[in-house]
Amino acid sequence: MEIDVRATAAGAPGPLRVRRLLSKAARAAREAGSGLSLTPGVSVLFCSDARMKTLNRRWRGKDRSTDVLAFPAGGAANGFLGDIVISVPYAAREARRRREPAAREIDRLLVHGLLHLMGYDHETDDGEMDALEARVRRRLGIADAGRPGGVRR
Repeated sequence: MEIDVRATAAGAPGPLRVRRLLSKAARAAREAGSGLSLTPGVSVLFCSDARMKTLNRRWRGKDRSTDVLAFPAGGAANGFLGDIVISVPYAAREARRRREPAAREIDRLLVHGLLHLMGYDHETDDGEMDALEARVRRRLGIADAGRPGGVRR
């Protein structure tokens, strides 16, 4: 899996960690029946809240920051699945709220973003993405403690 990682915000994980996690997540998703048969490329950007707010306003019409955005490339046939953007400060705040390490929250967001790139949408798919995300997170050891199925909402 070809994975390009860029960071414009302090506190982002290193590229090697991101590549390992996404490769394992893609493999786990395939094994869990995601239907993805190849491992196309992915781009990851770790950014500030200000940059995320700009992207969220432009692409979703929401004038606030968010934790993760995914921009699918329209199918894996072209060898590129799409872009995942994560706000490092937002993830750090969520991690503090959960009393967990920021790295764990970022891992969750990477998995979530990857599944969106694979075509899943928790807002419209009657729980299909949530169920797959829970299975993938359990396989990777990053399921949420104390929540049924391990998926946060």
